[in-house]
Amino acid sequence: MFYSDNSTPSTVKNLLADSKRGEQLKAEATEFKSVSLTPRQLCDLEMLLSRAYYPLTGYMCREDYDSVLESMRLTDGTMWPLPICLEVEEGFAKSLNRGERVAVRDAEGFMLAVLTVGDVWQPDRAREAAAIWGDDAHTEDLSVCQCELEHPWYVGGALEGLAFPQHYDFLDIRLTPEELSASFEQKGLKKVIGVQAGRPLHQADRAMLKEIAAEENASLLLLPLMPPSMYSSIDHFTLVRCFKEFMGTFQGDTVALNLIPWFERKMGPRDALLRAIVNRNYGCTHILVWDSDTRQRKHETLSAEFQTELGWLSEQQDVIGIKPIAERCMALNEDNGAYRSTHEGGFCINDHHAIVDLLVREKTVPDWMSFPGIIKELKKKYKPRSKQGFTLFFTGLSGAGKSTMAKVLYVKLLEMNSRPVTLLDGDYVRSNLSSELNFSKAHRNLNVTRIGFVASEIVKNGGVAVCAPIAPYPESRRIVRGAIEEHGGFIEIHVSTPLEICEQRDRKGIYAKARAGIIKGLTGVDDPYIEPENPELRIDTTKLTPNEAAQVILQLLSEKGFVSL
Repeated sequence: MFYSDNSTPSTVKNLLADSKRGEQLKAEATEFKSVSLTPRQLCDLEMLLSRAYYPLTGYMCREDYDSVLESMRLTDGTMWPLPICLEVEEGFAKSLNRGERVAVRDAEGFMLAVLTVGDVWQPDRAREAAAIWGDDAHTEDLSVCQCELEHPWYVGGALEGLAFPQHYDFLDIRLTPEELSASFEQKGLKKVIGVQAGRPLHQADRAMLKEIAAEENASLLLLPLMPPSMYSSIDHFTLVRCFKEFMGTFQGDTVALNLIPWFERKMGPRDALLRAIVNRNYGCTHILVWDSDTRQRKHETLSAEFQTELGWLSEQQDVIGIKPIAERCMALNEDNGAYRSTHEGGFCINDHHAIVDLLVREKTVPDWMSFPGIIKELKKKYKPRSKQGFTLFFTGLSGAGKSTMAKVLYVKLLEMNSRPVTLLDGDYVRSNLSSELNFSKAHRNLNVTRIGFVASEIVKNGGVAVCAPIAPYPESRRIVRGAIEEHGGFIEIHVSTPLEICEQRDRKGIYAKARAGIIKGLTGVDDPYIEPENPELRIDTTKLTPNEAAQVILQLLSEKGFVSL
């Protein structure tokens, strides 16, 4: 177990070693094995080192891990909802011994901490998923939301920090829990409401927060939710700038703004409990609980997830030391332009989605919806569709006609000369971007996500990416869609040409080799192709020529406002 027994969250020190100890660790580290962390793992490391994850002072060992899954408590009885362990590859895990020290590094190799290994084990992912999500959970729930390895091993142990992960942006609003709690104490703030949000806040949000703060006689702490890989995200900078503008609509010390290295695990009520504990550790006495399930809903139809999370937090508020406050609907009085909370039904509208829709359609945003400074910032990101980048993502069996259609669209879009266009054909990517990968499921998914990364960079800079991989699995297609839609448009086109037609074409001879047993794992023969459930288009090339199919796609792009025909 790694926690302190005789401290309070507001008084604990961070886990950074003093300069003398730090130099000693650096000298000794030449003999240590090393592990490099992913962006998400860096978030957890910083939360541990800063004590945002108080009372933990390292990654959980097996005994605490099992206890948390079974009872949501550490072995000393302290409430803790989710495992916080270091996930590593099997080979590295098996090379470790208990008591051994490991250098914990960022992607550039800079040593941030030293981990003294306490336990190494392979978790039962199905058991873990069932404990967190319930008996109907699937292992995929965790693999998508928490762990980036297909078959991880866990390492637990105490940490000694050398430095926090490096940040270069918004340094004035990156206070640690200790610094922020001291700030509240210096200002004489007794009650603080933590407000975490992953979207900009607008007029209705301000009215709600002012109303709640007045009722509770409390100040507000705004905590923007940030993606782990923040430096590749326009949203991160847009969101923080919008929060700064929003903060400026309040007066005095009634509101503070701070950035924390929290990433969304999206693990239901347990995740809500962890969020509450972290808010408490940053000095908050209250936490706002949002119903993020819907964009527009009737007030009385709160989502089941929201009600469950609020119920859990309310039941545990005395244990975890923070009071939950439910989001409330705000109704606009059109006569005086003022908002008030309503419990009388009607619609509760998340204005942000409506504002984005107005911006991409080049419409004026009414004053009652938001603030001029926030709209100015949002316009930098949410450009009209005619000026946005976008991706055409063809997926289907080998021989379905993906590459041919992609080449036709590539030429036609260049002919329009409205944006730079890049063709990322499956075979070209395999030979130039993913030449070291094999055809295992993990490597096929990695190949697709690499394509998605390149496409997202193209779209982020206003260009067009035309991609034509087989992309047989939904998980990697989902990741690519999410990465690209953050910056522009994503049009998924399932080329649904039947397998027998693809085999008849077989210009590469791969189906014949697969049927003869010469090659193994061919998609459609002895490896599955899982069709997209809701692509923007399905095209069967037995019914359309490449040029006819291209016209169908261009027509859709025109209808969505990306091109003008």
